[in-house]
Amino acid sequence: MNDSLVIAGKSYRSRLLVGTGKYKDFNETREAIDASGAEIVTVAIRRTNIGQNAGEPNLLDVLPPERFTILPNTAGCYTADDAVRTLRLARELLDGHALVKLEVLGDPVSLFPNMPETLKAAETLVKDGFQVMVYCADDPIQAKMLEEIGCVAVMPLASLIGSGMGILNPWNLRLIIDQARVPVLVDAGVGTASDAAIAMELGCDGVLMNTAIAHARQPVLMASAMKKAVEAGREAFLAGRMPRKHYSADPSSPTSGLIGT
Repeated sequence: MNDSLVIAGKSYRSRLLVGTGKYKDFNETREAIDASGAEIVTVAIRRTNIGQNAGEPNLLDVLPPERFTILPNTAGCYTADDAVRTLRLARELLDGHALVKLEVLGDPVSLFPNMPETLKAAETLVKDGFQVMVYCADDPIQAKMLEEIGCVAVMPLASLIGSGMGILNPWNLRLIIDQARVPVLVDAGVGTASDAAIAMELGCDGVLMNTAIAHARQPVLMASAMKKAVEAGREAFLAGRMPRKHYSADPSSPTSGLIGT
């Protein structure tokens, strides 16, 4: 079955996107990402060396851009100006690479998105030629505004970054999915494989995660579980679940032609 994820005109086999932080070392990072099957990996430019710090270990030696699509992100930015400046640096380091993940945070405790600053940064980046995938609140109105600005994907949170609380408001996600004409990917809050499967069953185009894999007792094994969960959730969505029947049973075996009847 040809069921590719298409972002900014490029097709990907995997609908699981993964982060590169919080692992014990670069070797574990690569092993987990290989187990996940992910093709897009996101990198926090403010926290990870991809060439800006000469003489330090470079993540791109472990995750070469010819093998993976590197998705620089603005984790740690709290203003539109900081986010725009960070991604312009990333574009220079990655030889003009345009696909980026925008996130502008509201505070260091909840890490909830600052949506006015996010909208401001998105508008600037799109005008500057970036292909913007954007972390946002699970607000259908603001998600639509980001799409209309020209973002190539909207990425509403399932719950707070790193919380592992799963999808707290599936109804808002469905509202965003139903109106969107660009890919919708859950970003933040996934804790285990069932959370990823639920996101895909709701109709999300993909899932991005980091902490759920990196902070598992066995990150490589969890990465493999997440790969399967995303695939299973996508297949279930395409298959179409049976309708729910409240207060009504439906025998799975035939009720006619039985022995003795």
